[in-house]
Amino acid sequence: MAALPVYRWRLAPEGLATRRQLRALGLRPGGQDVAAELQRPRRRRGPLVAYLYRVDQAKPVRPMTPARRAALAAAMRARRTCPICRRDAGYCIPRSLGMCVPCADSPASLST
Repeated sequence: MAALPVYRWRLAPEGLATRRQLRALGLRPGGQDVAAELQRPRRRRGPLVAYLYRVDQAKPVRPMTPARRAALAAAMRARRTCPICRRDAGYCIPRSLGMCVPCADSPASLST
């Protein structure tokens, strides 16, 4: 098995991009294998690693269909709905609390 080429931070050659960079260009990896690895050194820990894909083999992002848009809206609505008071909080409920902030701050929730 051949090892992947490894490039240091900001030194990757033209024609290679991370997933985020591909997405900013309106592209996706499209099933291609990882072409190289990008490493950003850190102090006291191992390097941060990002995988690079070839831009010339990337495919365009699939368009959002009405069904996918509805499913995404339903998922986000579920993340915003408090399981205690059943109201739309207007923000994603913190997983650490498991409920909206007013419910978490009320004295009734502190006793349970």
